[in-house]
Amino acid sequence: MSADTMTLGDVSITRVIEWSGPVRTARFIIPDSDEDTWRRNRQWLEPDFWAPDDDSYRCNIQTWVLRSEGRTILVDTGIGNDRERPQVPQFAGLKTDFPQRLRQAGVAPEEVDVVVNTHIHYDHVGWNTELRDGAWVPTFPNAMYLIPRADNLYFDPEGPGRSRAPRDEHERVRWEGSKLVFNDSIAPIHRAGQAVLWEGTHRIDGNLTLEAAPGHTPGSSVLTLRSGTDRATFVGDMLHSPVQVLEPSWNSCFCDDPVLAARTRSTYLSRAAEMRELVIPAHWPGHGAAEVRQDGDGFALTAWADLPRH
Repeated sequence: MSADTMTLGDVSITRVIEWSGPVRTARFIIPDSDEDTWRRNRQWLEPDFWAPDDDSYRCNIQTWVLRSEGRTILVDTGIGNDRERPQVPQFAGLKTDFPQRLRQAGVAPEEVDVVVNTHIHYDHVGWNTELRDGAWVPTFPNAMYLIPRADNLYFDPEGPGRSRAPRDEHERVRWEGSKLVFNDSIAPIHRAGQAVLWEGTHRIDGNLTLEAAPGHTPGSSVLTLRSGTDRATFVGDMLHSPVQVLEPSWNSCFCDDPVLAARTRSTYLSRAAEMRELVIPAHWPGHGAAEVRQDGDGFALTAWADLPRH
């Protein structure tokens, strides 16, 4: 079994990292945060989440592999290779060995049963597909891809959300990037007949349930694990950094609806504190996940996940 595997109840969870490193500055990514909070918590934010010398925000792009009730389930699929990404040049044209890393974790593409896209952003859907003979095709040929209906509607370049003209150049670039993401990572899944659109809640099996958690995007979701006495929630991009645990009102710069995103974040952190759920964000380096407790108007981290630091 991989050293990056932990077990909760009857579910094994393995982390497979596609990319790791700095992305912009901490207060670019979490623009509402203040320098004092980062510096007061420097002892545990550095070096996994923050590099004080240049204020760089650090993150992992990673996939969580779940084995539950005899099936293999992937939670988010990273950036992918060979992509055109004008909105994020840092991740354009990647050539990573992610498929080999999956195989090293014991996962062959044809053995994947379910792919969960917590939302449709470029770094969560990339390995949905791969480029073969000049065409984008599903990477996991036997998988059912669970895609939030609200995001599918919102990001579809032919959908009603893109009927008006962009407001400014920033929005134009963002929309063009979203169109590329949809066309190379989502549309091929539909053409292959492997997409399952869901809304509200969606039960995967006796241990795993998807729940709508909008704000970051209209269709953002969380995957809740309940197995025996163990609890966990895969929260996607609800938490880009642990400083958002300390102050749940602080959004990332990528949140589509900041007011709703902050409310959703506070709701799920309250539940995690009350039910002692392990909170598993999409992008945290280090141990990758943590337990939390209520601390005044915010929350505090109480214990890291039983995974090696990366």
